[in-house]
Amino acid sequence: MLIGIDASRAVAARPTGIETYSRQLIQALLALDSSHQFRLYFRTAPPADVFPGADARPISFPRLWTHARLSWEMARRPPDALFVPAHVLPLVHPRASLVTIHDLGYLHFPQSHPWRQRLHLDLSTRWSARAAAHLLADSEATKADLATHYGTPLAKITVAYPGYDETLAPVRDPAAIEAVKARYAIRGDYFLYLGTLQPRKNLARLVAAFASLQLVPTLVLAGKRGWLYDALFTQARRLGLEGRVLFPGYVPEKDKAALLSGALAFVFPSLYEGFGLPVLEAQACGCTVIASNTSSLPEAAGDGALLVNPTDTAAIGAAMQRVASDA
Repeated sequence: MLIGIDASRAVAARPTGIETYSRQLIQALLALDSSHQFRLYFRTAPPADVFPGADARPISFPRLWTHARLSWEMARRPPDALFVPAHVLPLVHPRASLVTIHDLGYLHFPQSHPWRQRLHLDLSTRWSARAAAHLLADSEATKADLATHYGTPLAKITVAYPGYDETLAPVRDPAAIEAVKARYAIRGDYFLYLGTLQPRKNLARLVAAFASLQLVPTLVLAGKRGWLYDALFTQARRLGLEGRVLFPGYVPEKDKAALLSGALAFVFPSLYEGFGLPVLEAQACGCTVIASNTSSLPEAAGDGALLVNPTDTAAIGAAMQRVASDA
């Protein structure tokens, strides 16, 4: 069987959760001892070292790549089956099509997304849920959301928890940790958040909780800047936390393990997650985790985290204080 895969998200220069999921899952599929053949579709030619030896098909197009160009490819040279790792199934696709739905956060917290993005996510996910032969969901929470909001039959959805990068492990060398801290101008003990800076991540409450602490000098909010991130800078200045709340930007994969290993705790008070891959990454590095007790995060964290009500700033602060006091 020839299985086509939309690999367009797997080669992002600065990958976040969905891009990491796509890349690692495709790498695992290609490594299988299988009689199936895999064909990967890209917007542009991928780096040679990402999927060496793969049947890579770069099919460039200026706009509407999925529904226009990938659909055209499906019509002209269709594979026997198609796997889409991230939400959007092309209009033209094989009957045997599988799509991963990561979350429906735009329905739970519409104010956390620009309206155009919200409309696109709703329409594309609704279409994929209806038209695909089968769906993968990152969690039981996402599976329930699909059934509740889009009427997707439960039998059509399989929960497949994402894995994490197996190269992530605790960094034991103090010099390596100090070198990464110096690279990001971190001094002393610190709490760490890693992820996109956007309203759904509930970082305003995290900053407010941190402001109540006296013992820990630094809160590091690392990640690419999303929608409405400017309010965080304003809040930090207003609370007199300049120099104590750091915004180092996107952290490359090579620095992630050391940054997590050196932190007092990884704090992830997100209001909604389809799974919460950063929680697993922190646990893999031996980092204490403080996470929300909502959506899929209890599933992701298991017994390996302090779970808090993400709308209770005092509870977030109390968990951080507990970790700081026990350090």
